[in-house]
Formats: sequence, C-alpha cells, structure tokens
Amino acid sequence: MRSVQEHLAAVLAAAGPVPPLDVVLHDAAGCILAADVVAPVDVPAVAVASRDGYAVAAHDTTAGGANGPSLPVAHDLHAGSPAGLRHVPGTAVRVASGAPLPLGADAVVPVEETDRGQARVAFQRSASPGQHVRRAGDDVRAGGVVLTAGTRLGARQIALAAAMGRGRLTVHPTPRVVLLSVGDELVEPTTSARPGTVFEVDGHALEAAVHDAGATAVRVGVVPDDHAGLREALEDQLVRADLVVLTGGLSELARDTVKDVLAPLGTVRLDQVAMTPGLRQGFGIVGALGLDLVDEGGRTVPLFALQGHPVAAQVSFEVFVRPALRAMAGYTELFRPSVAAAATHGWASPAGLRQFVPATVLGSPDEGYRATPLGDPSAPSTTALAHANALAVVGEGDLAVRPGDVVHCLVLEG
Repeated sequence: MRSVQEHLAAVLAAAGPVPPLDVVLHDAAGCILAADVVAPVDVPAVAVASRDGYAVAAHDTTAGGANGPSLPVAHDLHAGSPAGLRHVPGTAVRVASGAPLPLGADAVVPVEETDRGQARVAFQRSASPGQHVRRAGDDVRAGGVVLTAGTRLGARQIALAAAMGRGRLTVHPTPRVVLLSVGDELVEPTTSARPGTVFEVDGHALEAAVHDAGATAVRVGVVPDDHAGLREALEDQLVRADLVVLTGGLSELARDTVKDVLAPLGTVRLDQVAMTPGLRQGFGIVGALGLDLVDEGGRTVPLFALQGHPVAAQVSFEVFVRPALRAMAGYTELFRPSVAAAATHGWASPAGLRQFVPATVLGSPDEGYRATPLGDPSAPSTTALAHANALAVVGEGDLAVRPGDVVHCLVLEG
C-alpha cells in the first residue's frame, strides 16, 4: 500500500509548470507571471500635477495683500499636453491632474484653495515646494523590476503592466483539465432516473473544483464501460489537455474498464493509497498525441484516475489534483491553509489509513478553533461534504479521536 506522502510526491514530481506563453494583456488575467516586468522608462516620465489647480513657483506665493497672494494666469495645461513649457516667474499656469508641470514650477495649488480665476488667480495661502507634484520617477525608476515572476496577475497587476506600456506578458497559462466520468450506470442530472441508474455527480463537482483551483475545465461527460470507447475518448481529448481526470471504473470487478485500459501504459500506476475515502487511486503520464505516443516536443499529460464515489473523488482532488494544478499553473503556494482545532465530538478512525472527515471549523486565532464532524465519519456523504468548510485529517496511527483532541483541518473555504 502506498502512503499519501509517497503518492503526492509522485504527483508533484510529474506536474511541472505549463510551458510559458507570450500572451496579450487581456489573456494574462488570472495567470502566473513567468518573467519579470521591468520598467522601460521613469514613471511618470516628467513631473506632473497630482491635483487640478495652478502650477506655481512656491516662493511667488509668499507675499500678498489682505486677501492673500495672487498671480496672473499665463497658460492652461491638460493631461496629454506636451512637456517642456517653461514657467514664467511671477505667474501661474492652470493645470489638470496628470498634466506635465512647467519647467521652473515646483508646486500645485489645488483649485479649491483659490478663487478659480482665469485671468488672475488669488490663493488662500502660500504654497510649499513639492506640494501636489509627482516628480519624474516617483512611481518607478527606469530599469526597476515592477512585477516579479511568480506573481498572480489580477486587476492591480494588469494595471501596472499597462502603465509600463506592456501590451503582452509572458505567463504560465492556466492548465486545461479534461474530465471524463466512466460508467454505464451514469446519467445526467437533467434526465429522469431509471432503475439501476445513478446521476452523474463527479464531472459537475470536479468542473467547479477545477475552476476554483484557477484552471480551465473541459467536461467531456459520461463514457460507457467499454474498452474501445474509453480509449478512443482519451486519445481524442489528449490533444487539448494539460491534465486528465477520470472518475469511476476503479473497482476490482471484471466489468470495470479503467484499469484494463490504463494498466498497459508503463507510467500509469493503479495503487491502494493509505487513505479513506479514496483508497484506490491511479496516476501517471501519457503522451499528448495518444496513450502510447509522444509529440515532437516531448509533451506529456498527467492522468489521474479517481474513485467514482463523489466524496472520494472530491477528497482525492483536494489532496492530489489541486496541488498538481497549482504547480502546473506556476503557483508557489500549492496547498490549502490548515488549522489545528479541538474536536467537539469523538469518532473512530481505521488503523493504517489517513482519514479525511468533512467538518465545520469555527473560531479565531485568538480564541482557538473547534472542529465538528459532519455525518458519519466512517462513511462520509455528499450532504456532509456540502455543508463542511474543512476536512479534519486523522493520522494513520490514530484509532480514535476523543472530544477535545486536537486535529489538523484542511480549510476548504473561509
């Protein structure tokens, strides 16, 4: 029997980042940056006004009459106006926020601190050098790294890249995950259930889980228990896949087909993994052009085979597939956060197996956390998992959890 650590190590050893791509800015959102972004120029390139108002030499505003200092308005500048206008001593220039500061001016008086004059403007108070001015290079100096490789590109990072004039970025693209559910008994939830049929759950659940992990899901749907049909479906989908997940067909019964189709492939192993739920697992790599072929670039595709029980499939996804997807997408943080929580109720745990129990975890870092198991820990249900926000993890050597015992919990949501 293979330990959870051994199986996870094999998975992560095979799940390297998807090769970087140079993509347009629009397609980079949500991806992990694969190369540093360096500022080509100072930002801003010249000194600019940070407020709507009047550009002045501060010393020109230190003297004035009873109503405060005033100066003639010599010019107007707007955002986008050419830089290089020279400031005439003893005058003011009306400027919009973002407009280049006239050469020789060193301050901006906000419009609300003036009488808003157009030919001559009166100020309520004297200006200080540097006020409401963004100097050249205040944001970024040319040659500085503004975004480092490994950064996830959200709205703020995309904005910064655009400000650097970058219309394209080199990123690790989001992995494309093909999902196939195997079983003659499976029918879509939109159809009427007949005797002997089971609603197809795994594909829908894992499609959502793949999106939550930051990858792209391609749900193929139900594949019947047929050797030729399964092999054909796999080979048809490999060309579009960065990773494949099969669910179902892993029992020891002769009718199940997954083990028969995958067993001849030298890199795909079917193992008993020391965990519950999800005891039986399959993992390996196959050629991108077909189960027995590798393309000219040597591209291969990791393939997971998970048990068909919905809880087993989802737990196995969290423990093995999700970290693999994060690694393939270029993330450095691969795993869910975990907390130590005191059990509110006790339960039994099987010897030699790592047990994953749906639970609700409540509390805070200051007061501590409490974990309450949901449903029957020995046979977790989809209902229990749906209402859980964590998986309580019981070690292989523990035969029972007693009330008050501290268990480590894999946090699924906040």
